[in-house]
Amino acid sequence: MKIYLFIFVLYGAFELTPGLPDVVHIGGIFGPDDYDLELAFRYAVDRINMDRNLFPRGRLNPLIEKVSPSDSFQTAKRVCNMTEQGVAAIFGPSSRLTSSIVQSTCDTLEIPHLETRWDPKPHHRSCLLNLHPYPQSYSRALKDLLKAMQWKSFTIIYENNEGLVRLQEVLKAHGPSEYPITVRQLGEGHDHRPLLKQIQASSESHILLDCSVDKIAEILRQAKEDLHTVDVEEFRFGRTNITGFRMVDPQSTSLQNAVHDWQYEEVRFGRRINISPNTVRTETALMHDAVHLFARALVEMDRSHPINTSHLSCDAAEKWEHGYKLINYMKFMDRPGLTGHIRFDVYGKRVDFPLDIIELDRDGFVKTGFWDYRSGINYTRTETEKLTIISESLQNKTFIVSSRLGAPYLMEREPKGTFTGNDRYEGYSMDLIDEVSKILGFKYVFELVPDGRYGSLDPKTKKWDGLVKQLLEKKADLAICDLTITYSREQAVDFTMPFMNLGISILYSKPVKQPPNLFSFLSPLSVDVWIYMATAYLGVSVVLFVLARLTPYEWNNPHPCNPDPEELETQFNLLNCMWFAIGSLMQQGCDFLPKAVSTRMVAGMWWFFTLIMISSYTANLAAFLTVERMDVTIESAEDLAKQTKIKYGAVEGGSTAGFFKDSNFSTYQRMWSFMESARPPVFAKANSEGVERVSKGKRGYAFLMESTSIEYVVEKQCDLTQVGGLLDSKGYGIALPLNSPYRTAVSGAVLKLQEGGKLHMLKTKWWKEKQGGGLCKEEKSSSVESANELGLANVGGVFVVLISGMGAAAVVAVLEFLWNTKKVAVEDRTTFKAALQEELRFVLKCHGSTKPIQKAGAKEDSGGKSGGTGRGNSQGPYDKYGVVNKSSKSIVIPQAEYLNKK
Repeated sequence: MKIYLFIFVLYGAFELTPGLPDVVHIGGIFGPDDYDLELAFRYAVDRINMDRNLFPRGRLNPLIEKVSPSDSFQTAKRVCNMTEQGVAAIFGPSSRLTSSIVQSTCDTLEIPHLETRWDPKPHHRSCLLNLHPYPQSYSRALKDLLKAMQWKSFTIIYENNEGLVRLQEVLKAHGPSEYPITVRQLGEGHDHRPLLKQIQASSESHILLDCSVDKIAEILRQAKEDLHTVDVEEFRFGRTNITGFRMVDPQSTSLQNAVHDWQYEEVRFGRRINISPNTVRTETALMHDAVHLFARALVEMDRSHPINTSHLSCDAAEKWEHGYKLINYMKFMDRPGLTGHIRFDVYGKRVDFPLDIIELDRDGFVKTGFWDYRSGINYTRTETEKLTIISESLQNKTFIVSSRLGAPYLMEREPKGTFTGNDRYEGYSMDLIDEVSKILGFKYVFELVPDGRYGSLDPKTKKWDGLVKQLLEKKADLAICDLTITYSREQAVDFTMPFMNLGISILYSKPVKQPPNLFSFLSPLSVDVWIYMATAYLGVSVVLFVLARLTPYEWNNPHPCNPDPEELETQFNLLNCMWFAIGSLMQQGCDFLPKAVSTRMVAGMWWFFTLIMISSYTANLAAFLTVERMDVTIESAEDLAKQTKIKYGAVEGGSTAGFFKDSNFSTYQRMWSFMESARPPVFAKANSEGVERVSKGKRGYAFLMESTSIEYVVEKQCDLTQVGGLLDSKGYGIALPLNSPYRTAVSGAVLKLQEGGKLHMLKTKWWKEKQGGGLCKEEKSSSVESANELGLANVGGVFVVLISGMGAAAVVAVLEFLWNTKKVAVEDRTTFKAALQEELRFVLKCHGSTKPIQKAGAKEDSGGKSGGTGRGNSQGPYDKYGVVNKSSKSIVIPQAEYLNKK
């Protein structure tokens, strides 16, 4: 096996490296303190020289020079010495000032120049190849990370102008926003406390730090790509959340093997720099990758183009003919390294490089995800793992819970002043936090907010007050009370899922029962119906009177025993007609009834009308007599907006007032204008003040507040009630600082309590059981309802039937009148017109209840007695003219039968 291996190596060397010299010189320029860079450079060269598969023939010879970072003259001199020895490439230095001298010389002589430092300047058509990620690509990674973490506002701290270049993509992505970012520069020296105090005073909790590694522990314990090199032992159990990027994975096998060999190299060269996988800088790993990239490109290029080195002078015009070709080979190489896969674009910028996302937990920095150029941020932690880590971090942690006094959410125990600590308070909020703490395992301390306010933003100063201010200033970890989740508050702090859903409603005094009305019996029918009924009564009486006079069948003999009456009479005079109509209306009747068809039709229609009306009246009267009439003045927000007598208001600066202030609905805008301009002011400082004003306002003040608070109040004050439904829908939530890592865990605990019915039990406890709750029982009575009056639309059909019947009766009466007139004209041997005029003359007199009988020869004997023809229903023996000779033997028959026989 050894023989074959030897032959393979010789064959490969002969075939692959025909032109490489036995010794290829490469230069390395380092600063006085760049021991780790020099070590990585030497180690990489040694590994390449030992690996014949990578470098089959010959070896690399490192030429190392130490120069001061500010000595450009010595740097130029050392570079020229290297080129005269025939170097194939120069690595370093890390100083920006000396690097420009080296680059200028290499560009002139066309010698490849490899760097590992951060450089924002693009170098097109030059011999420089920088393995450090290009600033714009790194800035894009930062932008994607901030977006994934949902940072809305933050403060940037940078050390020098180069930091602003690294952060340009972040600044561009944020752009104009209602949540501006703050940019601050580190001052000189080591005391950065004044700057940190200013940031703390601004209530900003998110900081993006860009500085050198050696200053991280002094400032905010954050770093960019070399964050893994910081000793974070003293911060692991603090409240600081540290997130960063790294290019070097301390857990990778290749890095651990390299560090092991570097430690051997330290002993061999007689130096000790205490290097380990956790302390390897990114620039050091990049130097290792740069040497390996150069060696691989040199071998690949030599396969097709034999390479020889040249001794070049800085004073001559000669250039190395293979320089640009070797740079292009390196640009198109794609190989793994300690800093991930190494790829370049056509301009020599390193792209598509991977970055690990690391976060600090109890075990130190751990990898939680990665970023690449194509897919952006990718988290490798599952949600279960995140919750597990957060839950572990919550164990035995003590949270400061900020709240405000307000029943039933938080109240002082009686007697006041006799308790200490959390025992001073009780209420729904404390019980809820206690249940959440049992699930998550943390401890808590309740503290009252100094100003007693919920939290609102001052539009002039742009400052928050109340509970939100406590969270922003890091004086509290949680805030709980009847704190409404609003859009503006959610831009400043985080909220858990709502533990109580509610809406805005109206608190008002209960309606006053009206005293009984003396004329309440009139209520079943509306006023217009009563007027129409009276009109109908009079109309029917008049129509019946006219038709009774018109028809001959309503005229009778006033003295039945007298067979020869002088006149006939009718009982349907005007007073009797009115009595008949009223008797029918009262369902009592009278001692006379109509006989003619026409008058009977009128009577029938009137009876039908009175049947329907009396039945409807009786049915509705029963409802009115059993229903308590209530003095209800308002029933909704629209009723409030339409009047100005009843004042109404809300808590000043609260979410309810903000709802009306920001609403686009015309009714709510009108209500806000009324509340804002009312004098004296209608706003209250707290719900308790508003409730008191409603109680003492004698139905002259209504208070707008959350429905849950109204439910609590009406359980204890029976003279108050909720009016109308909910004007909106919202919820109460537990507030945390913005982007708090505990938000998901606390929300999960609240959801667990909701699913287990614990939230409902807590509400029942503090609303209906504790503090006198449940005092006012719900009145399940129909007294709150009112019966509707019967309008004309309900009984209008009865009037139509009545009018139709009276119309038909009038037509029949006219026909009867005309038919009787025709018969009279025939018997009297006169014209129909004369008979009609005579009959109409009598009818139109409209007075008198008797009608004289016109007998035969009356006109000749008496000269024509006035009063009509006298044809009627008289009883006596008549001839054809109305009288029968008494001496004859004729049969006496009533006139009606006589007329019928004729």
